[in-house]
Amino acid sequence: MSAKPLPAGPEAPKLARMNRTEHRVPLRDGTLLATDLYLPDGPGPFPVIMERTPYGKREVSRSERSAANATPARRGEVAETFTQAGYAVVYQDVRGRHASEGTFVKYLSDAEDGFDTMAWVMAQPWCNGRIGTMGLSYAAHTQAALGCLNPPGLAAQVLDSGGFADSYQGGIRYGGAFELKQATWAYTQALLAPETKADPLREAALKAEDIRGWFARFPWKPGHSPIRHAPDYEAYLFEQWREGAFGPFWEKLGIYAKGYHHQYANVPMVHMSSWYDPYPRTATDNFTGLKAHGKGPQFLILGPWTHGNRSVTWSGGVDFGEAATIDSWCGDWRSFRLRFFDRFLRGIENGVEKDAPVRLFVMGGGSGRKNAEGRMEHGGQWREEADWPLPGTRFTPFYLHTDGSLSAQKPAESAPPLSYDYDPKNPTPSIGGSITSGEPIMVGGGFDQVEGPDFFGCHPPYIPMAARADVLAFQTAPLEEDVEITGPIEVKLWVATDGPDTDFTAKLVDVYPPNADYPHGYALNITDGIIRCRYRNDWSNPEPMVPDEPTEITVTLFPTSNLFKAGHRIRIDIASANFPHYDQNPNTGEPDGNWRRSRVARNTVFLDASRPSHALLPVIPARR
Repeated sequence: MSAKPLPAGPEAPKLARMNRTEHRVPLRDGTLLATDLYLPDGPGPFPVIMERTPYGKREVSRSERSAANATPARRGEVAETFTQAGYAVVYQDVRGRHASEGTFVKYLSDAEDGFDTMAWVMAQPWCNGRIGTMGLSYAAHTQAALGCLNPPGLAAQVLDSGGFADSYQGGIRYGGAFELKQATWAYTQALLAPETKADPLREAALKAEDIRGWFARFPWKPGHSPIRHAPDYEAYLFEQWREGAFGPFWEKLGIYAKGYHHQYANVPMVHMSSWYDPYPRTATDNFTGLKAHGKGPQFLILGPWTHGNRSVTWSGGVDFGEAATIDSWCGDWRSFRLRFFDRFLRGIENGVEKDAPVRLFVMGGGSGRKNAEGRMEHGGQWREEADWPLPGTRFTPFYLHTDGSLSAQKPAESAPPLSYDYDPKNPTPSIGGSITSGEPIMVGGGFDQVEGPDFFGCHPPYIPMAARADVLAFQTAPLEEDVEITGPIEVKLWVATDGPDTDFTAKLVDVYPPNADYPHGYALNITDGIIRCRYRNDWSNPEPMVPDEPTEITVTLFPTSNLFKAGHRIRIDIASANFPHYDQNPNTGEPDGNWRRSRVARNTVFLDASRPSHALLPVIPARR
C-alpha cells in the first residue's frame, strides 16, 4: 500500500472522538495476540502508531505523565491524543501476557511477533502504509527487535529507555555479571501472569514468598527460588543467569540489535535514556552504530532521571532543578512524540529534522543545600550537541595513588599496592545507581554514599561507603576550577586475587564539601561499572585468574555527564561487589548462576608506575 501523508493545517481532517475495537492478530505459528485498535473519525486510511507491551494494553502506563499532571494515564487516554491528530493507534499484549495467547519467553519472540503484527497492520484498509512505533522499556525492546527485521511499513521509531543494543552489556548482564533486576522483575511479573490469575493456589504461593529473605540467602537453584511457582518465568531467568559467556544465546534477535545494525530498518529514530537508567549505553550504542551504517536520521536524548521518570526533577536523594524535566523544553512527552511522528509519518514540515542530533542534561552546578523536599540540590542544565561522544572530548587519565589520592600525576615506581578482603556473604551494598525494576529489594538514583536502613544489605552502624574495609576510595584535591566529565568512562586497573575468579567494581563520585545541611559533605554517585575477571580477556572464552598474579583489567562504566564544581572532589571507589544490583561472585570459579560454595577473596590493586591503575575520564574543555 502506498504511503500518502495526510494534509496538515486547515486541510487536516476534522476528527471527533476515537473508536476502539479489539482484534486477535494471528502469528505465523497460529498464536493469537490481543490487540486494541483506536481509529479516528474520518474516511482514512491513516498513518499508524503502534506499541507492543507486556504490561497490559489497557492498563495505566506509569511513565505516561507530565510535569503539569503527575497522574499516570491509561494507554487509551494516550491513544486519544494521537487519534485526535489523525493517527490510528495499535496497542498489543505481547505473547503470553494479559489477554494474548502463547507462552511468555522474555524478549526472544518479539522480533518475529512484531514483524507479523506489522504485516497484519499493513494489510488493513485503515492503514496508509506508514507505521511508527513507540514505548518505554520492554516496549522499546519490542521496537528494536522488529526493527532488526526491517519490516514493511516501518517509518519511524521512538525508543524510550530500552531497545537492547547488546543485552550482554546492559539490561541482562554487564561486565560478565548478572543484573538481579531480572530476578525481581520475574517475581513481580509472575504474580501478574495469566496463568497466575487463573490459578488461586499458584497466586497464593507466590504471594507467600519472602522475596527479601530469598535475597539474603543465595545461591538459588531451579525449583528452589521465589519464582519456582511460575516455572516458565523461572526457566527463562535461570537461562539468562547461567549463560555466563557471550555466545549464540546473546546474539539472538530481540537482545542484540548491534548485530543487526547493518540490516536494520532505515528510518528516523529517537534513542532516549537517562544517567540513572540501565540503558544509556544501549541508547548511545544504537545511536552511533545505526548512524555508522547510514540509518536515520538518528536523535539521542539523555536526561538525569531514573528509568522512565522523565517528568520529575529528582532522582533518588538529589534534585536537578525545574529545568531537569523533558517537559521544560518540549512541552511534554506526548507533544514531543506527536511532533516527531507528524514530521516522519505525515510529512508535515515542522523542522524536526533540523533539531540537534544530541540533547543531553549536564548534571551539577547546584547549591548543594537541602531543598524543601529534603533532597540535595545538585542542579544541571540541558545542552545541544552535534554527536556522541562529544566532539573535542579529551580522554584524560586520572591515576590512583596509595595514599588515596587521584590525580593527573603518574605514580612512583615504588608505590605499594592496596589489598582488601571481599566476602560474598557480606557483599558491598548498592547505594542507588542505574537500577530499575528492583522493587522491593533495591532502588536506583543518586544518593549520598553512606549505608542506611533503606538499602538492602546495610547494617548498623551505617558507615560511609568509603569507610568500609572492602572499598578503596581515591579522590582529587578540591578542584581549583570546574571540570565537566561527559561521555563513556573506563577504569583500567592492575589487580590480583588469591583465587580463580572475583569481581572488581568502579564508581565515579562527586564529593561535595561540607555545608550547614550536610556537615559531613555529600558523596554523590554519578555512574559505575563492574567486571567479572574470568571474562577479562574474552567475553566468549572465560579463563580463571592465576592466583596472586598481577593482571590488567578494564572496568567500563555507564556513560554520564556531570559538572564537578570548583571546591568539589572527583572520587573513584574500587570494590568487588555492587549487590543486589549484580549477583555476587562466589570467588570459586564455579559456573555463573550455578555455584554452591563461596570463599573470601583477598583482592589487590597495584598502584606503581609499572602498573598504573587509572580512570580514563572524558573531560570536556570549558566553553568560551
